[in-house]
Order: sequence, then structure tokens, then C-alpha cells
Amino acid sequence: MSNIPFRPILIAVLLVAASALTSCSSTKDILYFQDIDQNMPQKIEAEYEPVIMKDDKLQIIISGPDKNVVTPYNFTLSNNSTGSYTTTQAVVPYLVDSQGFIDMPGLGRIHVEGMRRVDLVNHITELLTSQGLVKDPVVSVSFLNFRITVLGEVKAPGTYTVPSERVTVLQALGMAGDLLITADRHDLILIRDVDGKQTHYSFDLTESRILNSPYFYLHQNDVIYVPQSATRIAQGTTATGIWSIVLSSLTTLVTVATFLITRFVK
Repeated sequence: MSNIPFRPILIAVLLVAASALTSCSSTKDILYFQDIDQNMPQKIEAEYEPVIMKDDKLQIIISGPDKNVVTPYNFTLSNNSTGSYTTTQAVVPYLVDSQGFIDMPGLGRIHVEGMRRVDLVNHITELLTSQGLVKDPVVSVSFLNFRITVLGEVKAPGTYTVPSERVTVLQALGMAGDLLITADRHDLILIRDVDGKQTHYSFDLTESRILNSPYFYLHQNDVIYVPQSATRIAQGTTATGIWSIVLSSLTTLVTVATFLITRFVK
């Protein structure tokens, strides 16, 4: 048996490895916020308070020193039970109608569309006080159907209900399991309803400008779409396809090595 020429095998290994590496994303295509100076604190100036919109469900609770006085303002549903379980009550939400109004007992129709949560709290408090309906009222308003949707190249696309109206783009992506390796981090799209019209905003996660964007904090019913990277589209691959390329390359390597060994062994 003659010596096996390892140089051809080495060349084959390098060629196959290079082929596999070219199918992988570079660091500049994957890392978030590449322009942030890690030694300098990043100030976030974007405001996050959303405004009330049509079809929103609002939980409005009015409290005061006299419980009998405030009871009519708080519609509740009783959950009667037997045995050792006690009766619980849930406050019925107020639905913002197609004209942007809610109907409240004693106060009538109130136009709430376009208000922030704190604006509505102050408005209801003023109405109750000025009309002498409730002494020292304490008003609480919260969203019950604050939802966002994340679609595209994420681990778990879908619609998510947020318990608080303070949610960022990054938190939304976290809920969806983060971006896949096949995602285009340079051209994410945010779709938002503004005054009945859909607006679209494109942002780049590799840059820090999104942190001070008016779109950094999401509004209810916002949709984030994460497209597939152009490279992946051109290659026609997915995250699973990447592993197929690697396995295919390894198979080719073994085949070439076996051929060379067989060819040069007497």
C-alpha cells in the first residue's frame, strides 16, 4: 500500500468547509444595535402611552368613601359557587363603540377615542366631582384587549395579549421567541392604524435609532412583520435548510475522501 496523498484530501476539506461557511450569516447581519457605545448609557426618549381607539375594551373602576354611591358605576358579573368557595365578581368592561364613545351610568355617553388613559381618568374624575355625584372619587382605567401581532421569521408567530400598555418592539419579539437566523434584521416592518389609516414603518435592528423612534413602544393592535433575508430567499433555504446544507457538505466530504483513499490505495 502506497502512502495516501493527503494534499488532495486537505484541498477537498477546505473547499467543502468554505462552501458551508458561505451559507452562514455574517456577524453584521445578526447582531442587534451594532452602533451602540457600550461605555455610554443609551437614553430612550420615545413615549409609550397609547391612545384609546374604537373597539377597545376598557376596565373602569370607580371607588370612593361611600361604597353604595359608587356601586352603580361598576357593572359586575357574579360567579356564584357552592361549598367552601366564595362568590367572586368581575367588572364588566366598557366597549368603545364605532363612533369612539362609551356609555357610563350617571354620566351618559362620553367620547373617549384619542384620549390617553390618564386623560380619561382625569375626565371622569372631573365629571363625578363637578356634578356632585361622588365625593373624593378614585378612578382606575386599564386596557383589557391590548394585543400585538408578530409575524414572519420568528420562532413563535402569533397574536399576544399584553397585560400592560407599556410594551416595546424588543419585548414583542421576545414574546415571539426572537428572530430566526433566516430573518432580515435590516428591514422589519411595523404596521399601525392611525386615524383609521394603516401606516407602515421600516426599522433596522442592527442600529440603535429604533430606541428613540415613536414606534419603539407599541400601540394596541400593532403588527410586526419580520421578512426573510434576501440571502435566504435567493438560496431558497430556511433554518432547517441550513442544517441540510451542512449535512450535505459533510456527506460530500466523506464521499470525496473515500474516493481519494480508494483511488490511491493499491
